[in-house]
Amino acid sequence: MDTAQQKGHPKGLYLLFMTEMWERFSYYGMRAIFILYMTKMLLMPDSDASNIYGSYTGLVYLTPLLGGYLSDRFLGNRRSIEIGGILMALGQFAMFFSASASGGAAISLMWVGLTLLIIGNGFFKPNISTMVGQLYPKGDRRVDAAFTIFYMGINLGAFFSPLICGTLAEKIDFKWGFLAAGIGMIIGLITFVAQKNKLLVDADNNPIGMPTQKFGVKQIGIVIAATALIFFLMNFKTMFNSELDIIGYLIYGAMIAMPLIILTDKSLTKDERDRIMVIFILAFFVIFFWGAFEQAGASLTIFADRQTDRTLFGWEMPASYFQSVNPLAIILLAPLFSSLWLRLGNRGLEPTSPKKMAIGLSLVALGYVVIAFAVYGLGAMDKVSMFWLIGLYVIHTMGELCLSPIGLSMVSKLSPARFSSLLMGTWFLANAAANKFAGTLSALIPGGGEGGEGAATTSFLGFQIANLFDFFLVFIVMCGVAAAVLFVMSRWLEKKMHGVN
Repeated sequence: MDTAQQKGHPKGLYLLFMTEMWERFSYYGMRAIFILYMTKMLLMPDSDASNIYGSYTGLVYLTPLLGGYLSDRFLGNRRSIEIGGILMALGQFAMFFSASASGGAAISLMWVGLTLLIIGNGFFKPNISTMVGQLYPKGDRRVDAAFTIFYMGINLGAFFSPLICGTLAEKIDFKWGFLAAGIGMIIGLITFVAQKNKLLVDADNNPIGMPTQKFGVKQIGIVIAATALIFFLMNFKTMFNSELDIIGYLIYGAMIAMPLIILTDKSLTKDERDRIMVIFILAFFVIFFWGAFEQAGASLTIFADRQTDRTLFGWEMPASYFQSVNPLAIILLAPLFSSLWLRLGNRGLEPTSPKKMAIGLSLVALGYVVIAFAVYGLGAMDKVSMFWLIGLYVIHTMGELCLSPIGLSMVSKLSPARFSSLLMGTWFLANAAANKFAGTLSALIPGGGEGGEGAATTSFLGFQIANLFDFFLVFIVMCGVAAAVLFVMSRWLEKKMHGVN
């Protein structure tokens, strides 16, 4: 073990780092320009574009349940990553053709692209992270450092993709932004395929992530059926001219059903049931956090485009650039937060997981306090300094560092071994619900379309939203109340964790 540690990390880690970096370049590059494409090129109302955005990002977090199952049972990690990468590249190219077309053809190609991206992500996302841990022998202390390096790959891709895809989309044509995202996915896929057999081996030089069973006609049928279902769900409102949000019913329904199924299992002991209850309660609060945080790709991008002064020395910065602030802030602030928790831990002052999550929610609320102050009394055609929005993103990143890194760790610690995969899937299901909720909340932004014309008043739980101050007030109250409730509940939750920190 000591000898292995002297040699640093396996080369396979850096292959997975590069593959994930390019995949995140593809995902975040597309996400940075997606709502702008719908509102500026397809001329969709903000509310329709926001709901489509929420459905897309929500389903992105739902399909890893299917991809993880097929990988564990049949495909193995390698083949799942390859299938996912191919489907996502095809999805980005479909978005390129959508932006090259017009009218009904552009809309139809967009549905095809989104469907391929959603299914492809389901194969790719759960499997590449799993392979990182497989590179190391059990008990190897390098694993935590390996995931930190891997996480930097995610943020590196997320940082420079809005700069490249955003410049191409907003300064030249949206189709080139989508094409760049597709090319990024192809680069990652080629890198993976070229080096996988040489580098993806365990400590004993045995290949990892190999197929476990033959992938037959039945399994292919499952993938085709899932793809057809996603396409149908995304098209439902258009096909039937209906306002029924069946994607929302599917995601929220699964979020309610899964806890009921697990908690009624008779094999659970009292302590196990208590710990699982803590997971579900914290997952509920996580929905409020990510529902507010994920406005970055939706309403906050609309706000950046229309009512933020983006001029620097006579040059107008693309609105999509603001989505690079969060990953850059993570890269800069993550070491500081790790050091802070370590120092507090040494003094016996480190907050527990529920308290850290409450702090995270408080910081998201604080970010919206900053932007609400900036827009108070703002006219429909007035603009605020970009530094207000940058300040919001930095504060939100601090909130993310309080909440996000501990979530997966907490689930793994509190889960009984026989339910670990299912409970991890349920945690991702909370992210699906949160992203869908984010789209619903983004649809409340007042205003009817490009340039703010046809400004419309919206409402949330009876509260009338007539301007941006009212809109941001919703997030302040929602996250502030959630943080306060979680603080109050934290001691009770800690008792229910039965000694797990």
